[in-house]
Amino acid sequence: MDLSSKLFKGDKVVWVIFMLLCLISLIEVFSATSTLAYDSGDFWGPIKQHSRFLLGGAFVVLIVHNTPLKLIRFLGPLILGLSIILLVWVLFKGEKINEASRWTNILGFRFQPSEIAKMGMIIVVASILGKMESGTAASWRAFKRILLITLVVFGLIAPDNLSTGLLLGVTVFLMMVIGGIAVKQWGILLLCAVVAGTLFLGFLKVTPNETLEEIPFGHRFTTWKKRVYGDGTEKVRPLSPKDFVITDDNRQETHAQIAIASSNGIGVGPGNSIERDFLPQAYSDFIYAIILEEFGLVGGFIVVFLYVCLLIRTGKIANKCDKDFPSMLIIGIALLMVIQALFNMLVAVGIAPVTGQPLPLISRGGTSTLINCVYIGLILSVSRYNNLREATLKAQQAGDTEEVKRLEAINADADPVEPAADTTRN
Repeated sequence: MDLSSKLFKGDKVVWVIFMLLCLISLIEVFSATSTLAYDSGDFWGPIKQHSRFLLGGAFVVLIVHNTPLKLIRFLGPLILGLSIILLVWVLFKGEKINEASRWTNILGFRFQPSEIAKMGMIIVVASILGKMESGTAASWRAFKRILLITLVVFGLIAPDNLSTGLLLGVTVFLMMVIGGIAVKQWGILLLCAVVAGTLFLGFLKVTPNETLEEIPFGHRFTTWKKRVYGDGTEKVRPLSPKDFVITDDNRQETHAQIAIASSNGIGVGPGNSIERDFLPQAYSDFIYAIILEEFGLVGGFIVVFLYVCLLIRTGKIANKCDKDFPSMLIIGIALLMVIQALFNMLVAVGIAPVTGQPLPLISRGGTSTLINCVYIGLILSVSRYNNLREATLKAQQAGDTEEVKRLEAINADADPVEPAADTTRN
């Protein structure tokens, strides 16, 4: 067995998708960080830092995809518990950026606890669904546990990062639907969520900004209201572009649209973006607009295609699992990453309100990059487990006793340790 086979275990397609996304990230972050390079006076500084994160992320993938699934399952509650403590800390003592307290600093390392909370939630929800037995009573117990945990985490994340809270909520809901929670239960939940969302949007619309700002933990209400309804001073868009005024409120959306329009459909070429110098967060929240400007519709389609392939390939890997926990784990991971990517792209093209969600594995960011690399490692870990199981079956059919013993020893370490999947759930 050659070195590459020893290092790069698991599904080869997922490895290729991961490497292509990292390559796109290097090119576009290098292009989009011109303002950071200008401010710091170090031309290579921003891309060097991002390259270190990507290299560190690749090392994380190698470690995680060799990690036994039973260890991942054991660590899930610990990760979630730690993240809840950090979220409480950030809510009251976190570092504020753009009026939102999302960051904390431990031992000189600045990160977002919400990213850790997302990972912990996915593992814990997958574990609950994996243990769920057949029958309505078991479904109801699992539903209540998942709902309670989700409400706690959502309540801690939403005040300063509503888009992340909604992203996590949608992902957990889809996991419940796919994982076998009874239709009646998730149907009622969906109805309650729609009613609550409608009432909240109506509340924001009719309540004056001065009143919203006085509500405890409501410091972001006026920002959400402005993103959904505008600032209340909008006029009919002028017929001539010369008469259009770019303000602080529309700066991001306007420059993103200019970047997309400047591509003329074919792109201006890598490194030739103009709007990167004017678009805030061009290297993070709005990097998809820069991709469209430099690579045109073809480049934008390739990025979408890679995320779709990741979702489909993960679904195929999950379908091969003989147990529920690894299957639900990677389904939740793939849904989280792809929905987040969709949010980011819809914002960049002006279809959705600004959410502040980075493009997974492409946008610049330390915490986001490393956590998404953990996600890729988990997908590869499950595919490695499937490959070991299939190889064991082939060895048994061939009558190779020594190979069977060797593979079973390895497989025992990788096995998530749970009862076989029950296909009779309600």
